[in-house]
Amino acid sequence: MSTTSEPARRILVTGASSGIGAATVRRLRAEGYDVVGAARRADRLEALAAETGAEAFPLDVTDQAAVDALVAHLGETGGLDGVVNNAGGAFGLDRVEDADVDQWRHMYELNVLGTLRVTQGVLPLLRASAGRRGGADGAGADVVVVTSTAAHGAYEGGSGYTAAKHGERMLSTTLRWELAGEPVRVVEIAPGAVATEEFSLVRFDGDAEKAAAVYEGYQPLVADDIADGIAYALTRPPHVNLDLMVIRPRAQVHNSKIARTGI
Repeated sequence: MSTTSEPARRILVTGASSGIGAATVRRLRAEGYDVVGAARRADRLEALAAETGAEAFPLDVTDQAAVDALVAHLGETGGLDGVVNNAGGAFGLDRVEDADVDQWRHMYELNVLGTLRVTQGVLPLLRASAGRRGGADGAGADVVVVTSTAAHGAYEGGSGYTAAKHGERMLSTTLRWELAGEPVRVVEIAPGAVATEEFSLVRFDGDAEKAAAVYEGYQPLVADDIADGIAYALTRPPHVNLDLMVIRPRAQVHNSKIARTGI
């Protein structure tokens, strides 16, 4: 957040056109951050920018040239103080023996390599920002990675998604070790069941009935709950690093155990 003596911190949010990403853009703007929202769907980004005052930058995190263009733009327009790697997704719910190799490849490319591309690209900007703001004793910079409780446990039918999210989790954990001693925090946010407008619909290839059934019989989280956690992590004092925040609905105690009591 900004003070009277320095400009507002600038945060990049990927996957910003809907769901958790859009909610995070809204929340961080409300907290006083300058926000760059990046996602594939330019029309939704522009609408979000008009609503919140954020900057929109169309981006496909699986396209290295597009990521390079984003990084160049950020470097030319003031740098960057933090990134929320939120772009990701799940496809299918097949058993291992029936798994679609292309879906696995797509999930790995989007969740793991997309996060890798963006993080590699912005790290020099984050280091530069941390240096300008006082290094180890100042505000520092932040890398937030939105994984999933799928990064912390298996469930039947989820092997492709859990494999990708475990990979993303290891990326963020290893990065934290590798940046030890630098003024850059690495935070993992692992949401459980979050009812957004698209996640399960995409997973079940547009089958609205199957998507709705995921959230029946209990109160799931909503995107704002995760945005709240992200904002909390970013606003801790500079010496405080929330390594991992697991956020589940009360009814969910494991990926495959939800108390569907109707409340």
